[in-house]
This record gives sequence, C-alpha cells and structure tokens, in this order.
Amino acid sequence: MRTPNRFAGRGLLISLIALVLPLIVFTANAGTYVQFRTIWGDIEVELYDQDKPITVRNFLRYAQSGLYRDSIFHRCPTNRFTGVTDFVVQGGGIYVADRNSTNAGLDFIPTFGNIPNEFGVGRRFSNIYGTIAMAKVAGDTNSASSQWFFNLNNNSFLDTTDSDNFFTVFGRVVRGTNVLNAYRGRSINNRIKNLGGLLSELPVTYQGTRLPTVADLEYVDISLLNVHVRLLTNQTREISWNSVAGKTNYVEFTTNLPSAWEVLTNTNGTGEALAVTDNTVSSIRRFYRVRVDF
Repeated sequence: MRTPNRFAGRGLLISLIALVLPLIVFTANAGTYVQFRTIWGDIEVELYDQDKPITVRNFLRYAQSGLYRDSIFHRCPTNRFTGVTDFVVQGGGIYVADRNSTNAGLDFIPTFGNIPNEFGVGRRFSNIYGTIAMAKVAGDTNSASSQWFFNLNNNSFLDTTDSDNFFTVFGRVVRGTNVLNAYRGRSINNRIKNLGGLLSELPVTYQGTRLPTVADLEYVDISLLNVHVRLLTNQTREISWNSVAGKTNYVEFTTNLPSAWEVLTNTNGTGEALAVTDNTVSSIRRFYRVRVDF
C-alpha cells in the first residue's frame, strides 16, 4: 500500500532454493540484474550486491514492494554555466498516483527510513558516467532512503570525503547508455520544466513553454530478472525469467551444493520473458540458475 502524500497544487538478488525456486547469478562475481524501462528504451544495470549489500537490499525492497511503480525521473539539473543538462538524472522519489484516471496526481514515494552510507564498504566505486548512486540530504551522510540517480558525466567530486558528498555508487549500466544520453543537452523549456521547488528541474517529453500533464512526464519502470521455477503436472519443470537482451542467457542446474553447474540450455535474450522446460523426471532435487556473461 502507498501512503498518500500528494503535492498540494502540483504535481543479484541471490535466492538459493531447491526444486521450485531459482538461484540467479551473472558470472562468478556479478550481482543482481535490473532493467529500467523508459520512453527512450531500456537501461540495464548490474548492482553491486557483494560490495554494497545494505544499499542493494534497500533498493530491491522498494522495487519488489511495488513502490517504484508509476515512478518518474523528477530531477535533471542544468549546468549553471552552459544552461544544459550534463550532470545526473534522478528518480525514486515521486510517482503518479491514480495514473490512468482523471484523479492522477504526483505523490511522494513512501520510504522505509534511512540507511547507513556504504561508500567506504567493500570496493570503492567512483561516481563516473554510467553508474547509479543513492541520493541523500546535503550535509547528512546517512540520509539515503528511496531516491537514486544515474551519473550523466564523470562526477568524481561526489566522492569527496565530507558530509555533503560520499554518494554511494551501487551499480553500473551494462546496456543502454544511449538512453542516458537522451537526458544530456536539455534546457529549460527544451524537455526540462521549472515548476519550482522540488520540480524546478523536471524532465518532460516535449519542447515548449506550456505546463506538463501527467502524460508528459518521464516514467521509469523498474523490473528484476525474476526467475521462477514451476513444477508441471507431468513432473517436469518450467524455468521462466525476464531475459537479458542481446546476450546469451544460460539456464543451468545442479543437484548438489556446493555446486557443479551443468548447462540445461542457452538462448539469445530478447529483453522479454522467456521459458524453457527441464524434461528430466526425477525425485532428485535440482537447483537452477540463469547466468548472463557481460
């Protein structure tokens, strides 16, 4: 359930389960794979589960709970010297309530509270182009909650060791930098609107001076790979998942842990949901995973 908080007058995951649930991995050291679907195409992101575990679990909690549903990119700052966007594009803070009704309006995404800053936990990742990091309150190192941003430039100054910075990078774009580039080079009234306050740097889909409607906002739908294993009536098993486009997706299995993985099948990912069947009928438990090498 969302907690209403309407603006006044404005707008790898690794689950190890036998037989009926999957193990999701992406190479030996890779993490959860997430797709950000936008009007300009998909941004595909690998999260740093091993290095930033609290940050990644927090992000996945929002995604899995549905709190990012109908959310928008709400901030894309213009450069004060050039007047065009080249810094970050930010989301995770605002969604459109009742999106497909006449009562549609902007609400804040309810939060689960702040998380500790993990900038110095595990490997340190710089805020360079194509990374995703947690947004936070200026001057408060441990104030990140639901909001995140993509770096549109090499913003290493955000790594500075003071309370205004230490922005925790928790993933990287592995496909879709062309979509990120769609947020560069904008200016006020050229796909950026200044509605004041929190929405003074609002991305929109059009050029011009008119006020935006909810249809003009830049929606971002976040989905996980979502591997599922289903036992069929003939005792075979169906493995389904949201495939990674343009990559070979390997479906593998093992009967023991620690594991010796065997390839069940492989297929070229389309970005859509795919399914394969393990026709082996056996009382022996099997563990499954989907692997994508980048």
